[in-house]
Amino acid sequence: MALRHYTLDFSLSTPVDSASTVHGLLSIFHEQEMTETVHDTEGHGYIATFVGKNGRLVILRVHSHGLITIDLQCYEDDNIVQLDNLLNALEKKLKTLLHGNIKRIKRLPALIRGAKVDRYWPTADGRLVEYDIDRVVYEEDSAYQNIKILHSGQFGNILVLNGDVNLAESDLSYTQAIMGSGKENYAGKDVLILGGGDGGILAETVKQKPKMVYIDQKVIDGCKMHMRKTCGNVLDNLKGDCYQILVEDCVPVLKKYVQEGRTFDYVINDLTAVPISTEPEEDSTWEFLRLILDLSIKVLRSTGKYFTQGNSVNLTEALSLYEEQLGKLSCPVDFSKEVVCVPSYLELYPFRQIWSCHYV
Repeated sequence: MALRHYTLDFSLSTPVDSASTVHGLLSIFHEQEMTETVHDTEGHGYIATFVGKNGRLVILRVHSHGLITIDLQCYEDDNIVQLDNLLNALEKKLKTLLHGNIKRIKRLPALIRGAKVDRYWPTADGRLVEYDIDRVVYEEDSAYQNIKILHSGQFGNILVLNGDVNLAESDLSYTQAIMGSGKENYAGKDVLILGGGDGGILAETVKQKPKMVYIDQKVIDGCKMHMRKTCGNVLDNLKGDCYQILVEDCVPVLKKYVQEGRTFDYVINDLTAVPISTEPEEDSTWEFLRLILDLSIKVLRSTGKYFTQGNSVNLTEALSLYEEQLGKLSCPVDFSKEVVCVPSYLELYPFRQIWSCHYV
């Protein structure tokens, strides 16, 4: 059974007497048949806990620096009307007790904790987002990661890998941006897609009848069943008229292409985002990113282009650090970037185009 967690905060102009404030609210809790325990925090205000027979728990804290917080926890099937009435009564009483000392009152919607379907996922820069997810349509653990596909009324099915929102059926803007935002002509070209197991990039690319597309990924089974608005039918077979899917580790494949001298007109890297860490020498993800980038440039024709994602625009240090890595490649490159709003990410996301590779 899940829990509901309500919060009610009062920001004050000046600190208030903790003991009298707690005492002034006791009658409301007693009407709810809740018993209290009051704790003195030795100069840091008071904490009072109230427990009801139906499993309700309220933590009332009067902070010494001018903040009052109320946390109400209850079971998910508790009477919502009664809970609202309790919070309304506390808010009304505090307005009376504090005599205009309140600068701001903030009540947040209830958090649902421990539910069967998890609706809370962090943005890349650590903010919490609540999605309208109502069910898990697919979940599988591969040798590399946990794979979930969750249904959202707003965004359609959402692919989540290791707790990271990757792509939703609403996110055509992501696919378009990582392919060059409609400015590229893939007809008759050799294209290498790294990652992209959701099939979105492959589905959009084959519409232009390229010469050959190669793709490497391990999330195919779930996406071809539950994200067909994104991938269409391109994942139904590992080989089509103008594409071949290689379900292999892309690193040895890229190294093999380098040894063979094989080159491509386009390399599209949909493997991993720019790491959040700003310590590239200590983060294995940065090592992997640099390796893929260097190998990709080596299989890119001199007239070719390399497209990749970035990360949240709020991660300015990490994104700048990525651009520094571009100056450390085996050959000099130029690059441009475009910032796009990806619907299910609920944040702006940069994409990069790298080109003009001249070996020295």
